[in-house]
Order: sequence, then structure tokens, then C-alpha cells
Amino acid sequence: MTNRALCVGINQFSNLPMASWLNGCVNDANDMAAMLRKRGFAPRSVTVLTDDQATKANVMAALTKLVETAKEGDHIVFSFSSHGTQVPDTDGDDGRPETDGADEAFACYDMAQKGDQWDPDTVIIDDELRVLFGKLPKGVVMEAYLDTCHSGDGLRAEDLLAGRRPRFVPPPTLKGLRVIEAAATKSTTTELVKAIPAGGRPVLYAGCRSDQTSADATFDGRSSGAFTYFFLKALAANPAGTRAEIHKALTKGLVDASFSQRPTLEGPPKAKKAGVGQAW
Repeated sequence: MTNRALCVGINQFSNLPMASWLNGCVNDANDMAAMLRKRGFAPRSVTVLTDDQATKANVMAALTKLVETAKEGDHIVFSFSSHGTQVPDTDGDDGRPETDGADEAFACYDMAQKGDQWDPDTVIIDDELRVLFGKLPKGVVMEAYLDTCHSGDGLRAEDLLAGRRPRFVPPPTLKGLRVIEAAATKSTTTELVKAIPAGGRPVLYAGCRSDQTSADATFDGRSSGAFTYFFLKALAANPAGTRAEIHKALTKGLVDASFSQRPTLEGPPKAKKAGVGQAW
């Protein structure tokens, strides 16, 4: 059995103004990597990509290698902390149109404008992850952690308190935004793994519901994603807890700290009853 991981965190973006940069994503990547090492991952088996290392080409190459070299009995982890956005759905899932007419997308360091929308060569689209995760061999335990926003619709006044910034960027132009608004009725990222057969389906933790934003926040003077912070806190308090128990505890942490986002947990029912990192 081999344990391997890819942890990505992007605060700075080559083509976005500094006002759109984030503060806690690099800490998220390093904190997730540190947690995995404490839980038995060899240091050399954990790849961390941050800021200018985390171009789309680099992230997808590393993630593709992680998935395509996995064998039955392996445990692989992917964590991604950055901005989320939406792009028009052009080809649907496996040729079928999306129900909402839009795809969720995750901002890489080189995120750039193309026409009225974001260039698909610089953002990771949820369809791409779905296809890649669908290649997982049966018997591989894969856990994915997405600490990004899925939609700007859930932005609330209390989320704009000092030290809290939504991890979401809208389309780059007003015309592009109107295209998305006209097409999208709901986001589907949290259903990313549901189309994958249960035998090879990964476990997905997402930082918020599909209609919400995830917060980039400050805890004791240090920046972090609210989801990542409370996930790691819950896991440290209950290292042997089931995935469902950890999800319940991190949700309580967010509620108690007055964050409006509600994390989601997707995966086979048996996986939710098993411990983090455990097969089912």
C-alpha cells in the first residue's frame, strides 16, 4: 500500500489584481501536508504546490499522475485551496448538457481572461476532475478536500467582517457574468463524485454548499481557510473519528464561530462510517 498526496494552495494570481488575492490558501496547503505526514505519509510522498508553482498545467499533471499511478490498496489525497468561479458549460458531462448550464471552476495561479469569460486553460473545471476521478482503480482510497467557493450567490454581509474574505471571483466581464446568471440555476460541484461508480468513487469534502461561499479568515493572527482550519481542528480532537463524525464536528466549529458556510461530505455511505484515510 502506498500513501501519496497533492496539496495545492494559491494566494497570489499572475493576472488578478492584488485586491483579489487571498491570504490563507498557502497555509492551508502546508497545514494539510503536515497533517498527512503526522498520519503516516512519508515526506517525499506529499507534493505541495503553492502560488506560481500552481499553474493549471502543473496541478493537472501532478494530479493526473497521482490518480493514474494508483493501485488497489493505495491511499491518495488531493487538497485544493483557492478561488472558485463559474464558466459556461460548453460540452456537458460526457456530452450531456449540465442541468444548470454552467460549470464550476477552480482558479489556478495563471487564471486569465479569454473573451468575456475565464480561459479554460487556466482554471480547473469540475468536469475535468469528474473524468479524472472516474479513472480511479477499484480499491483505491481517494479523499479530496476543496476549500473554495462554489457560487457567489451565498455571499452575506456577516461574511464580509474584518478578516473574512470570500474565495470566489465572478466572470471577468459584465457580459460574461450575465451569461452565467442566465444559464445557472444552481451549482453542481458538490455532486462531482456522484456520477462515478461506487467502486472507484472518491470521498469529497467541500468547504461549503453549492450556493455558498467559503471564507478566507484569520485565527489567532494567522490566515487560513475556515473549512480547512475547523477540519484540522476536528481531526486533531478525534483522530480516529469517522468521516461523518469529523464532518459534524467541523460544521459545529463553523456554526459556533458564526460562519454561514456549511461544509459538505460526499461519498459512498460506507465511506462516511469509516475513519479518515480508511478503506470501506
